[in-house]
Formats: sequence, structure tokens, C-alpha cells
Amino acid sequence: MSNPSQALPPVPTTKILAVGRFLTPPTFETIKSLMPQEVSETAQLYLDGKIEQWFSRQDESGVVFLLNVVDLEEAHHLLDILPLGRAGLMVFDLIPLGPLKPLRFLLKPT
Repeated sequence: MSNPSQALPPVPTTKILAVGRFLTPPTFETIKSLMPQEVSETAQLYLDGKIEQWFSRQDESGVVFLLNVVDLEEAHHLLDILPLGRAGLMVFDLIPLGPLKPLRFLLKPT
């Protein structure tokens, strides 16, 4: 069975969606000790323009970031050095995003 997205021309990665989840539920003590630094370092990534938007997950404990980076390796590095990542408590699924491919069908051929 063929993949329909393969029939469309590629588009560049323009953002990365980072979906974070806890590997094990953190204890109150862990949260109390790590969260001030976690929030500070996450806010610094926002102020540096690396995080465009941030959300709390509603389906489970975790966060979702829309990152202003295009390289998966850079995204992993930015998130892995946050306190929860350094402690091995949170991991991220990274999804590269780009412009909608089907929009090319609306353009006139050049």
C-alpha cells in the first residue's frame, strides 16, 4: 500500500512539536525540588525564542512545546538539558512540522 504523502513534493521543516511525558510519576518532593529550576530554564528557552508556545497536557501529566527549531538533534539537546530531562524523569516525542503539502495544488504551475 502506498503512502499518499509520498506523492506530494517535500516541504521544509519549519517547527518541531515536542510532546513531553513523565517516565514515572514524580513525587511531591521531586517536584518541589526541581520545578523552580525547570520553570526558570523553560522560561529562558521561551525568551531565547526557542519555544514559541507551551501547553500543559490534559490527557496525562506532561507538557507540549511548539519549538522554533528545525533540527531534531537540536530539539533533543534543548529538552534533555532541562532539569526533568537531566533527572531522567521526562522524555519528549518530537514531531517535525512543515507547510501543508496539498496547498501546492492550489498554486498555478510556473
